[in-house]
This record gives sequence, structure tokens and C-alpha cells, in this order.
Amino acid sequence: MSGAAPQAAGEGPAGADEVDRIVAAWRRERPDLDVGPLEVLSRVSRLARQLDLARRDAFADAALEAWEFDVLAALRRAGAPHSMSPGQLAHETLVGSGTMTNRVDRLEAKGLVRRAPNPRDGRGVLVVLTPQGAARSEAALTALLARERVVLAALDDPEQQQLAQLLRRLLLPLDGSGRVFEPGVGHPATG
Repeated sequence: MSGAAPQAAGEGPAGADEVDRIVAAWRRERPDLDVGPLEVLSRVSRLARQLDLARRDAFADAALEAWEFDVLAALRRAGAPHSMSPGQLAHETLVGSGTMTNRVDRLEAKGLVRRAPNPRDGRGVLVVLTPQGAARSEAALTALLARERVVLAALDDPEQQQLAQLLRRLLLPLDGSGRVFEPGVGHPATG
């Protein structure tokens, strides 16, 4: 695929972003390649980096690290009594059991969670969100949503909903699969 990158109606050189410049350079240097995926996925990657920074700032405001928020938020979302087994938490936060044990130990030392016997399994334990852990996760969520609203401010509500639907379509085949699709291998949605 060769030629200049398509521009939206009314968009001129002033509307170009860094990805437009990168794509144009690749099209110039490698006109034999279809670099179209870069137009979407490079922007997603750059946006993800910006969101990581926003998350870090929001969580720092609540004196939490991102992984701490992930665990506390999973417990908070679970509903009363805000408890889960370590295995459920590991699954929910996409980490291994050893990592989760370490994380629970560290959160427990800070008074943000506590361990309790599992009433359904005499040998098991539950990780329970403490009032302090709930307050910190709530503060972090509030700060995060404020920062995310700023990121999305350029889009109106229908555009945000459309973007969410498109991203959902991209993520559904990948969620939970733990793998990235290889070139030439059938995509689950297309065969």
C-alpha cells in the first residue's frame, strides 16, 4: 500500500499527530508494506502509555501502587463482604498464585486487607478488604475517573460509546486467551 495517509474531512497538516508522521515515514521507506495497522494500534499503544501515567498519578494521590489498587478494587467490586480467595484474586488480577501471596502479605502488613478462615472450606482462607483498604481504593477510583474523563474529553458521549464498542470487538477474542494471534493463523472471529 503506497501513497499518503488518508485524512479526515477538514483535517490538514495541523491535525497530524506523531503517528501520522511515523506512518508516512514507513510508507515512504517501505512502500511494499501495508502499514495501516500502525494507524490504529500505535495510537492505542501511545494512549495506553498516557493512561498508565494517569493511573500512577491517581493511585499515588491515594498512596497506592497500581498493583495494590488492582487487588483492593477486585475485593471492593466483589460486593459485601468484600472477600475472595487468594486463587480468585489471582485470577481476577491476572497474576500467579505466588505473586498473589506476596501481594496479600504486603497489603495485610499495611492494614488494607486481612486474612480470615473460609467458612466453606476449613483449610482455605479468604482475603477480606478492611475499612482502610476500602477507603483508599475508593479515593484512588475517584481520582482515576477524574483523570480518565480529561483523556476522553475530546469525544462526546456517542463517540465514547462507539469507541468502547469497537475496542470491545478487538479485545473479546483476546480476553482470557493469554495469547497473541500470529500472522497467517486464523483469527477466531474470522476462521
